[in-house]
Amino acid sequence: MINVPSPAVAIVGRHNSGKTTLVEKLIAELVSRGLDVGSVKHHSHKGFDIDYPGKDSYRHRAAGASETVIAAPGQMARIKTVEGEMECRDIVRSMPGHDIVLVEGYRKSGLPTIEIMRSGNPADVAVAEAFAKGAKNGASLGTDFIQASRGQGAYQADLESKMPRASTVAIVTDIPQAEEAADIYGIPVFGFDDVEKLGDFLQEDYTRHCVSVVIQAGGESRRMGRSKATVPFRGKPLIGRLIARLAPVADELIVTTNEAENLQFLHEEFPHLDIRLVPDVHEQRGALRGLNTAFSAARFPYVAVVACDMVFASPSLIVAEAVRMSQTKADIVVPVNQYGFEPFHALYRRSACLAASNRALADGCVRAQDLFDGQGLEVLEFTREEVIEVEPRGGCFVNVNTPEDLKRVEETFFGE
Repeated sequence: MINVPSPAVAIVGRHNSGKTTLVEKLIAELVSRGLDVGSVKHHSHKGFDIDYPGKDSYRHRAAGASETVIAAPGQMARIKTVEGEMECRDIVRSMPGHDIVLVEGYRKSGLPTIEIMRSGNPADVAVAEAFAKGAKNGASLGTDFIQASRGQGAYQADLESKMPRASTVAIVTDIPQAEEAADIYGIPVFGFDDVEKLGDFLQEDYTRHCVSVVIQAGGESRRMGRSKATVPFRGKPLIGRLIARLAPVADELIVTTNEAENLQFLHEEFPHLDIRLVPDVHEQRGALRGLNTAFSAARFPYVAVVACDMVFASPSLIVAEAVRMSQTKADIVVPVNQYGFEPFHALYRRSACLAASNRALADGCVRAQDLFDGQGLEVLEFTREEVIEVEPRGGCFVNVNTPEDLKRVEETFFGE
């Protein structure tokens, strides 16, 4: 099973800043948009419990069980004994499949953080004043701003570890000094009633972007002597193997083909998948035209393009590419090997790449490489070492062009 990592953002602030209220509103706002939201609450006191004496599950734990799962229709809870305190990133890693996880607290997690400063909270006012002074004095973000504003009295000890950091990506406040400092640092500011705008901000930059997986199966292959899509592999059509492998990481599954009538069986074989069979946009064939068709057909921001003859195409690689694209804002994340780019197991940002491929085609370009050169796209290379880390067994770029290739791959089949 492929676990799709959940992106996470921490909502941080001092005691009585209003973190829980804001997290509650943000969850409701994002869920109303159809997003799957997970949440983590940092409890600073040792020994909290969600189970009580007298309950059967409590008796299990009291008897010595280190982990107990309580399951009922529509709900499940897991109580586990751990040594010390789990790292926030490890907790988020254990929560795959969400569009976003909102974390309350965990300032030192290294996650992107949204800082709260409320005028009704004296501790927040003290921080805002120190924050503004540091900003005006040219201190770098992440400085211990309290050092720049000594004499804050009883709040100083608590505040020294609870200041905006380099990880701060937004500030929610009604304090003018905090707004002024944020403006100096170029950090977006939201009011406490700007939940919809804050939701827009999170959805644009920090939620998981949906992926359209496009399997290219143009039609007749001269070297294979028949359509690669329907050629048998281990007794089943090769295209079916690709769909079964990649569907778990696809928010949308597209097969580009000029033989849709011969692939209608896919709807019967995979009735739970809304597979779209899309013809080529262009009359003439070519690698760049095929990519342009994929970008034109896709509905989602990220487009993974895979050739149908890649027997061991890797869903894990697609997930890793999507994570890197989200982290870096690249337009293309493409694996590289000793022969160069692997454009038909790469991930593309639809908006930028559709426009760039249209320009390249208008200029008479036909190669996939032409999309990478001279179009002003931000190209991130996914190294061989990174590919091996994601797919240790390798083989994800192996393709079959001839009956001999197919026989050889079948004979050395990994047996996943």
